[in-house]
Amino acid sequence: MPAEQILSNAQLVMTDRVFLGSVMLRDGLIVDIAEGRSQLPQAQDLDGDFLLPGLVELHTDNLEKHMTPRPGVDWPSTPAVLSHDAQIIAAGITTVFDAVSIGDVNPKGNRMQRLPAMLNAIASAESAGLTRAEHRLHLRCELCHPDTLSVFRDLVENPLVRLVSVMDHSPGQRQFVLESKYREYYMGKYHLNDETMDAFIKLQMANSKEYSDRYRAAIVEHCLERGLSVASHDDATLAHVEESARYGMTIAEFPTTLEAARGCQQLNMKVLMGAPNVVRGGSHSGNVAAAGLAAEGLLDILSSDYYPASLLQAAFVLADQQDGGDLSRAVKMISLAPAQAAGLRDRGEIAVGLRADLVQAKKSRDGLPVVQQVWRQAKRVF
Repeated sequence: MPAEQILSNAQLVMTDRVFLGSVMLRDGLIVDIAEGRSQLPQAQDLDGDFLLPGLVELHTDNLEKHMTPRPGVDWPSTPAVLSHDAQIIAAGITTVFDAVSIGDVNPKGNRMQRLPAMLNAIASAESAGLTRAEHRLHLRCELCHPDTLSVFRDLVENPLVRLVSVMDHSPGQRQFVLESKYREYYMGKYHLNDETMDAFIKLQMANSKEYSDRYRAAIVEHCLERGLSVASHDDATLAHVEESARYGMTIAEFPTTLEAARGCQQLNMKVLMGAPNVVRGGSHSGNVAAAGLAAEGLLDILSSDYYPASLLQAAFVLADQQDGGDLSRAVKMISLAPAQAAGLRDRGEIAVGLRADLVQAKKSRDGLPVVQQVWRQAKRVF
């Protein structure tokens, strides 16, 4: 990597405007920003493409697909992490919070058995310098599982853990107010028949009653003591949001209704929604549309969730839908806003003194942003 780099002739996507300019990089940081083209011979010409801050992803379970590419097939952990990392960096994501679930409600699942290998592979790949994106951990705590609290206490000391979310997927609430929808979803997902589904529902409701409130309080208290950001999940009502805010949570993942999203704004909780929701034009489960929340000014953060490439695409879709095509506002949802929500103050925007995490993207004729190059701390990694 040269001691000093100049990226020129790019549409710089700043937090408040987009303009043709150049940036100078040194020692992993952005050290200068100028309007217009650089006249220096060593400047790299970006052909008028967009130059964006590196994307920050707070919630993706993409790694699990690489760990278990088919039902019953366990892939070696380190190659799985590196394959996942390659997909992440190709999407323009330079900081990723790998979401790992604690508490597997699947009666036939082996997610918890695979968890130690997954975490060890992430840590070893990071320490060996094999990853191109920076990987952090997001612990997703399923409250209606007996082992969740004890496993959480074992894992939260991992230095890569920087985000925790708490969720209760038992029937009759939040994402699954209607038991019929719950039955349809889990019978398909876990291949249950009517008899085993009845037993599954009974167990989840009993576990929720026994553990959910107690585990939520203990986990959130533990996180706040350590300065970790905490997110709620699937808030559906104002009462849910008020409860989350009382606990000290600052992020609301996937609120399912307009009422809940409005409550988040009132209580200063950042609303996170799925980028696939934007790209597809709505929620796959019939909940509130992310684009609708953006139009109301209620959307703060986008997450690729299960499809990494959706993150950048969703920002451009939102920009095209907004009056005046406000790309700066949309890009903040995939860079600065998630970085700040997770307590990362050294990245997320193109600004002097911040990390030189950058993405060059060309807009195709049909409006699709196509990643051309990616830099992490001024080193080209894609």
